[in-house]
Amino acid sequence: MNPEQILNIVQQSNLFKAHPWHGIELWAEKDHHILNVYIEIVPENRVKYELDKKTGYLKVDRPQKFSNIIPSLYGFLPKTYSKEKSAELASSELARSGLVGDEDPIDICVLTDKTIRHGDILLEAIPIGGFRMIDHGEVDDKIIAVLKDDATYGHIREVSEIPKNVIESLRHYFLTYKEIPKGDSTPKVEIAELYGQEKALEVIKAGEEDYKSHF
Repeated sequence: MNPEQILNIVQQSNLFKAHPWHGIELWAEKDHHILNVYIEIVPENRVKYELDKKTGYLKVDRPQKFSNIIPSLYGFLPKTYSKEKSAELASSELARSGLVGDEDPIDICVLTDKTIRHGDILLEAIPIGGFRMIDHGEVDDKIIAVLKDDATYGHIREVSEIPKNVIESLRHYFLTYKEIPKGDSTPKVEIAELYGQEKALEVIKAGEEDYKSHF
C-alpha cells in the first residue's frame, strides 16, 4: 500500500482526528467566500496557544505576561502557507524588495458578537479584508473575517463597514503584542496597509498556491 492510499484511508476513517492544517479543506463554500477556520486563541485567554505543526495538537506557546489580549477570535486558514507567492504579492502591492513569507499558515481574525470561551475549534467565516503586516521583513498577513450568520457582523462583506474602534483595537494588538515594557523600543512589526475583501481573497489565493507548492 502506497502513502497516498494510506492517506485516503485515514481521511475517510472516523478513527483519526484530521490535522487542522493539512486535513481540513480551506473552503466550506468557495463560491460564497465561506472559509473553514481553525481557532487557536480567544479574547479570554491569558495564555497564547498555537498549533503544534508536527502533531496537530494545540500547545502552550507562552503565557501572556502583560495586559495585551487579542480582541477577536484568532487562528489560521487550513491548507495555506506564506512563502514565495505570498511574498511576491506583498512586494508588488508595497513596491518593496527583499520580503519573504513567514512560512506559516495564513492568520485570520474572526469577528463575532458571541462569547466563545476556548480555542481548538473549527468555524465558518467570511473574509472582508485584512492587514498587510510585515514582521522583520517577513510577510505575515492577518485576514479579517466575520463569523458566518453572526447577528452583529454576519451581513458585512467589506472591512470599511466595521466600526473604526474595532479595527483600531486589532491594529493596536498586532503592533504591540511582541513588545516588552521598558525594553527594546525598535518596532517589531509594521502594518503597511489595511485592505478590503478583494485583496484579502488575493492573499488567500497566494497562500493556497504556496501550500500546494510545498506540501
